[in-house]
Amino acid sequence: MTTTATASPVRGGDDGADRLVVLEEAEWRARAACHGSRVDGWTADRRRRASRAERHPVDDFLFEYYPTRVGHLRRWHPGLGVALRGATELTEDPAYHLVAPGVVAVDVSRVATRRDGLAWVEGLVRRTAERPARLGCFGLHEWAMVYGLEQTEVRHESWPLRLAPQEIRAVVEQQGVTCTHYDAFRFFTPDAVPLNEWAPTRATQPDLEQPGCLHATMDLYKWTSKYAALVGSDLVADAFALARDARALDMEAAPYDLLPLGYEPIRIETPEGRAEYVRRQRLLLERATPLRARVATALAAALHALDALDAHGARRSPDRPELP
Repeated sequence: MTTTATASPVRGGDDGADRLVVLEEAEWRARAACHGSRVDGWTADRRRRASRAERHPVDDFLFEYYPTRVGHLRRWHPGLGVALRGATELTEDPAYHLVAPGVVAVDVSRVATRRDGLAWVEGLVRRTAERPARLGCFGLHEWAMVYGLEQTEVRHESWPLRLAPQEIRAVVEQQGVTCTHYDAFRFFTPDAVPLNEWAPTRATQPDLEQPGCLHATMDLYKWTSKYAALVGSDLVADAFALARDARALDMEAAPYDLLPLGYEPIRIETPEGRAEYVRRQRLLLERATPLRARVATALAAALHALDALDAHGARRSPDRPELP
């Protein structure tokens, strides 16, 4: 059964309101168990590989580039505006506070300790959602990361390139590179940097990020994971599921031979391969659009709740700038 409880607007509440939805213990524990089972299905191979010190060039990315531990991903948070009855194990958790006898809820002031960081992420996601999508980059950012390198210098040493270095060079130069994502661009080889249409920086990221980009889509997992207690773990899990599929396309279009792992290459060096890439990119965009809107809404609600604390004089100290 779901009830409501009155919470102080100075300490929390859902985007500034003074009412919280309260989940009874049986309900929220069932939801938490479902979330854990969902995550376990995604991470079983990762955990098995870790016990054997084995690596995977596709799946490991989501746990190493985005340094979120499996246990962190598995943990369930209800999100802002939802309280839990009977969650005695959370009474000592610094992300939560007691809002009524036996009822705890996330404390926005403890999770989003720096407003500038939350506002930067919220603005990035919102502006990305508002910008037209650019399709047809063909995943050439991965090619630009090995452009001009010899066969022995590739980034994934255990996995060979499926084309010779001179063939990679020819494809990059013929197609051109139109990468808008700073965190992909910064791994380009020095020779590939001047070939890109853009010169992204961290400062220009909010001006360049666009929703057709696979890395911008994967980053939805990064941002929801960073603020999991505020946006809720159901949203984090949905972002992770999409990031897994985006990463698969990312590496299927890369110049590596990953067929032994079950990844059929998308040969973007051919017209047919480029058409297939755009088709798959468009499908990801269709899935990402409503998810990005949900993330933007959740982050805006968290920012609004944080500003409500400021209005009540509850902030403890001035913010310091924070970038991701």
